[in-house]
Amino acid sequence: MTTIRQRRVEKGTEVAEDQPSEEKNVKPDGKILSDHTGGKLWNILWITVGGIVAISLGLLTSVYVATLHENDLWFSNIKEVEREISFRTECGLYYSYYKQMIQAASIQQGLHGLVYDNKTESVRTINILERMNVYQEVFLSILYRILPIQQYVEPVYFYIYTLFGLQAVYVIALYVTSWLLSGTWLSGLLAACWYITNRIDTTRVEFTIPLRENWALPFFAVQIAAITYLLRTHLQPVQERLTLTAVFIATFLFSLTWQFNQFMMLIQALALFILDCFDMIPTAKVTWLYIIQISGLLLVCVLQFFNSMILGSLLISFNASVLIARTVQKNLKKGGLLNRLGKLILHVLLVLGLTLLINKFIKKILNLESDEHIFKFLKAKFGFGATRDFDANLYLCEEAFGLLPLNTFSRLSDTLLFCVYVFVLFLMTVAAVIVAFRNLSGSNQVQFMEEMEECTITLKPDAAYNLIHTVLFGCLALSTMRMKYLWTSHMCVFASFGLCSTEVWKLILKCIHLYTSQRTHVIKYSIPIITLLYISYKFWPGIMDELSELREFYDPDTVELMNWIKSNTPNTAVFAGSMQLLAGVKLCTGRTLTNHPHYEDKNLRERTKQIYQIYAKRSPEDVYRILRSFGTDYVILEDSICYERRHSRGCRLRDLLDIANGHIMDGLGENEPDLKPSLYPRFCEEIKKNLPSYTIHFTRVFQNKTFHVYKLAKHK
Repeated sequence: MTTIRQRRVEKGTEVAEDQPSEEKNVKPDGKILSDHTGGKLWNILWITVGGIVAISLGLLTSVYVATLHENDLWFSNIKEVEREISFRTECGLYYSYYKQMIQAASIQQGLHGLVYDNKTESVRTINILERMNVYQEVFLSILYRILPIQQYVEPVYFYIYTLFGLQAVYVIALYVTSWLLSGTWLSGLLAACWYITNRIDTTRVEFTIPLRENWALPFFAVQIAAITYLLRTHLQPVQERLTLTAVFIATFLFSLTWQFNQFMMLIQALALFILDCFDMIPTAKVTWLYIIQISGLLLVCVLQFFNSMILGSLLISFNASVLIARTVQKNLKKGGLLNRLGKLILHVLLVLGLTLLINKFIKKILNLESDEHIFKFLKAKFGFGATRDFDANLYLCEEAFGLLPLNTFSRLSDTLLFCVYVFVLFLMTVAAVIVAFRNLSGSNQVQFMEEMEECTITLKPDAAYNLIHTVLFGCLALSTMRMKYLWTSHMCVFASFGLCSTEVWKLILKCIHLYTSQRTHVIKYSIPIITLLYISYKFWPGIMDELSELREFYDPDTVELMNWIKSNTPNTAVFAGSMQLLAGVKLCTGRTLTNHPHYEDKNLRERTKQIYQIYAKRSPEDVYRILRSFGTDYVILEDSICYERRHSRGCRLRDLLDIANGHIMDGLGENEPDLKPSLYPRFCEEIKKNLPSYTIHFTRVFQNKTFHVYKLAKHK
């Protein structure tokens, strides 16, 4: 198993808002500033300072995560095989295609090898560019080949530093979004500081570098920043067109780099749909955003050789349904409260019905089953019946796909982030409910507000979008821990915006009859500054300690295995084993695999379940027949899976296989009544006894404390 061991050491001022504000360019005594030129120069100066701070924080974050990665692994000192092993599970698979493109005789040959790949899945030729989101590896490898940098930068460093550089883009995008919402770059500074000090819960880039989300989330953050700007009022036509272009580019890049893009954008589309239903954002802009989502996804579909999973996505069906339903119901936003509520309920039902109908029709036409495991998982997760489906249970038993742990909130509260977030979320939610009710009722003010004119509540479209965005992605994170990184990063933006927002403090002070313009500005700047000082005082020493802690990559068993494979097996050898390990085998040795961790294909899922019978209670003849059907020459057994203790009974891989095969599980505990004892012992345990019934098919050729490699006999 891969471990990390201790290393052995050898000897503010506010920027003017784009949106109109009653305090803008007004002194406390109410007199308009006479020196407009001086005011403009002052604004330009502070915008420049804010931009410099944003870029500096982005670069510092990149250096920070790069230093942590180096300090954890001693990456600059370890061997190439150890560097590659450090790209664990699917990370190694994605990086292998970058390595393949770098080592190809030419760019054309490298691309041909990806389009007609017969080493990722034995006895099958697949199109990697169609199946997986690896265009970023292709682009980066081509860039490395054509730039005159080969003598100065190793390919692996060019790759990882690109990913760390994207972290700068990510932080800058979060900074800009918060700045746009609040009108002051102090808010962006606070958001970036929260992102860094909550690193454990906001990113995992330093130890899962090639993971698709580490490529995609920076572009998603840029898209959110562009949408935030687009939803501002009083934009000039040129500004609107440029912003829409930026949204499209960011949406396209986000979609191109992550296979789960359609599900994230579906949540985003739901946010836009909710806001449009309650008339909280302009319908014309929402329509453009729907079209951009569809067109960006379809462009990716073309680049991925018309990937059927994209065509059958719920996002395309939902967006098309909304546009059709809106055409049918032209007077949706007219009438009184009850009339509009009735129309709204009918509209929602129409959209949902059309979405399911269109999606089912597309999947029927395309015979699409690539994403069925996701819906099986969701059905089981939310209690719509128990399942014995192997794929669904494989997800259900992984901690990453479980509920968000409660200790996450205690960590986020230590930096005050979660406390501030809940405070801002409560205020904004109350404001949103009041504004939505007012919009539906068609009145200018809610009745109980008419008596308190000074407390009239408004909610700007950009703030409304970010509110619904954070609520929906918060629900996603609470239900699935792996998706928390989409929420926690935006939490930094939303909390800092609320703490630095003139509108928020103005509303609070007016409602308690303490409002003055001067008092609002004092609170708006003083509380964020105090928060920044607290964060610096409490967490700066810890960050410095973290940066000074030196460790070293240590996984001698896997290194020994990879070296043995390279030295003692032919280049054409086919290996079977666990998905996670085989990704490393492909990267480190270039050998052909039977299965791999990229799970978005029905045939691969069936194949993986069959290969995993090496950990089930099956006869040696059955296992041999299954492995040979996939052209297997060698099978790798892992003690960490065969004798697994990480998961509880019922969630160990061998238990999932037993349940799927209808067999009673090992160990003390209850079994479902229809499960029966197997006629055979567990294969991975029994093969080590070298019984004749096993040795006739399998010969052990390598073993260490972790791995056992068996060569399959080639019977006629």
